Amino acid sequence: MAEDEPQEDPGLPRDARLSSLDERLERARRAEAERTGGTDRAQPSFYRSDAYRVLSVLVAYPAGSALIGYAAGRFFGKPLLWVVMLFVGFAIAMWEVWKLSKGAGQGARNG
Repeated sequence: MAEDEPQEDPGLPRDARLSSLDERLERARRAEAERTGGTDRAQPSFYRSDAYRVLSVLVAYPAGSALIGYAAGRFFGKPLLWVVMLFVGFAIAMWEVWKLSKGAGQGARNG
């Protein structure tokens, strides 16, 4: 515990309101576990699945690189630079999907 956090004095009796709150929280947790069967945490979320990762890569990489290409094209006076960057984004997205399919993305997903 950090030194600047308030701590309870061990010599004083525990506050009845805190004890009551702890009991109510524990009852609510048990009731929720019974209601849901305790399986909600075991099921993987769609947003953590490989399909969502692939979908987000295939949409975000080309869109992001096209946006960067558009901004750079406006700055440098090359109006079709966004098209080149769009294809670069597709290539990078395909490479990332390839890495995910081969299992190389395991560390990136879990950490």
